[in-house]
Amino acid sequence: MGYIGIKPAESFTSFATQTFSTSATSSYTLDHAVTNENELALFINNVRQQPGSGKAYTATGTALTLSANTASTDTMYAVFLGRALQTVNPADASVGTSQLAATSVTAAKLNNDIISGKTALGAEPADTDEFLVSDAGTLKRVDYSYIKGGGGLIHIKTQTADDTSQIDFINGTSDVVFDGTYNKYCFMIDIHPITDNVTPQMLYRQATNSTFLTSDYAYAGQGIDAANAEVTRKNTSDSQIEITNSTVGAASDETIAITLFISMPSRTDTHCLSYWNGVMLNTSGNLQSFEMAGTNTGTVNAIDGIRFKYSSGNISYGTISMFGVANS
Repeated sequence: MGYIGIKPAESFTSFATQTFSTSATSSYTLDHAVTNENELALFINNVRQQPGSGKAYTATGTALTLSANTASTDTMYAVFLGRALQTVNPADASVGTSQLAATSVTAAKLNNDIISGKTALGAEPADTDEFLVSDAGTLKRVDYSYIKGGGGLIHIKTQTADDTSQIDFINGTSDVVFDGTYNKYCFMIDIHPITDNVTPQMLYRQATNSTFLTSDYAYAGQGIDAANAEVTRKNTSDSQIEITNSTVGAASDETIAITLFISMPSRTDTHCLSYWNGVMLNTSGNLQSFEMAGTNTGTVNAIDGIRFKYSSGNISYGTISMFGVANS
């Protein structure tokens, strides 16, 4: 097919080059033979040298001779002016976005690590963080605030007991978040005592002076066991909150499992309320279910920590997991 004017390029042209490893010498060997020095351009430290006898360099065949020695710290390369290279690939960095068709990049051209190769986000996304979605085949962006769930549990920390005196969750300590980030926090408690006939207990930590309160606790609850016996526990002014209706034994078949919620701990205008339910095998070997609630009725203060322990002896084994209840 004939053309008027310049025929469109079917290939890309570049010149062959050679980079040298320099040393204290004036003699080098070329990769390609030349008739004379005018068939190549020589650059030392990015400065083009003048070819010819009595000047910077001469060349014949594969022998390159300089008028002075180079140093090992010099950079030197040659461009073979009479040796063009033809390729169907454009030179590196020569293609911009304007040369690409809108649909030219397909999934087949994306690396498998396009996501996994990036830095992982270490926390829940911010509401304004954006995600890519396909809307009926059209790629669009959407803010996290539109797709996040409401009211779910966000895991904060799990602590494991091993002959441990107590388990504390304190805001700002060991990745614990216990402030106004969430209106409500959840604790899943499964701990076993070393000592027989003891009660699991809970203490609030006051944010203003960073101390655990040891007075003015009130709590109440009731339950029923498998023998159809009702069990109640209440107190209007105790040194801690008792979180079961009866005592727990140290035998392997005597255990507890409790789900406990603490509401608005960072508020300074109202008391921080806790409520929970659970099941246990008590010291009589009976299965018991119960519901309870508690608070500290002293001076109203923000709460920034919680402590779990037994009334006597250490926690033999078990775990307590803390979650934030996502605001819906």
